[in-house]
Amino acid sequence: MKTVLLIIIVIISAFLFSMLVWQRVDQKANSALWHELSATQPVSPALFDPKMVEGLPPAAQRYFRFAIKTGTPLYTVAEISMKGRFSLGTKEAPNYMAMTAKQILAAPTGFIWKMSARNNLLRISGSDATNWTRFWLMGVVPVAHMGGDSDHTRSAFGRYIAEAVFWTPAALLPGKNVRWTILSDNAVRVLITHNGMEQSVDLTIDETGKPTKVSFPRWSNANPEKIYQIQPFGGYLSKFKEFEGFRLPTHIEAGNQFGTDDYFPFFVINVANVRFPNSNNTQ
Repeated sequence: MKTVLLIIIVIISAFLFSMLVWQRVDQKANSALWHELSATQPVSPALFDPKMVEGLPPAAQRYFRFAIKTGTPLYTVAEISMKGRFSLGTKEAPNYMAMTAKQILAAPTGFIWKMSARNNLLRISGSDATNWTRFWLMGVVPVAHMGGDSDHTRSAFGRYIAEAVFWTPAALLPGKNVRWTILSDNAVRVLITHNGMEQSVDLTIDETGKPTKVSFPRWSNANPEKIYQIQPFGGYLSKFKEFEGFRLPTHIEAGNQFGTDDYFPFFVINVANVRFPNSNNTQ
């Protein structure tokens, strides 16, 4: 009996040790990617001038003039701290978990989102990034460890390009790989191309230039069949605050099947802070 018990203890210990080593590898990858993305921040960026957006659709001009104050350094990399609710469930049974997260957003290069969520005793933590999705149950059991393929990369591209619309507007100023088109007096579309991928995002802009709604066709397998396909995704933006010359939303509600009866916001967050690495207040 003692021998059997000893074997069981050894097996459990070996399992726990291997999981800890695996997590350590994940953490090193997180840190390396975070550093890599932070390094893409412009060192001496130009300052915003409303003349930069002349020629864009009127709603797009209003958007930029609202989102970026004249004279603001055009930083394109942001770190966002957030908390809120996150659901791995369905519209009928969302089972929201209280969540805290930190993200670095560096469109069009990439992003990494590190989160921890709880629901009573249940805890999930991990990261979602340009090249992977890695989540752990109770800090020990891997419940999602995927990525590294074209489907995941394309899906991630859709997410962080859409988020750039409301958190790093300087990354979407007119340029070779950025094209703005008019949809209506209060709606515009931006199309971003990068590394052979392209993503369009539609914005609803109010009369002051505030973006209130974002929607886009996302390459996703968030469906019962778990098959990658184009699906509507989007959400609502509110509670704008100023961060270093950028006026950004601090309340976001977003989810799959946006604009349909199946939509429900699985991602509901409030932003605690937005900072721009290498800017004056982070030295």
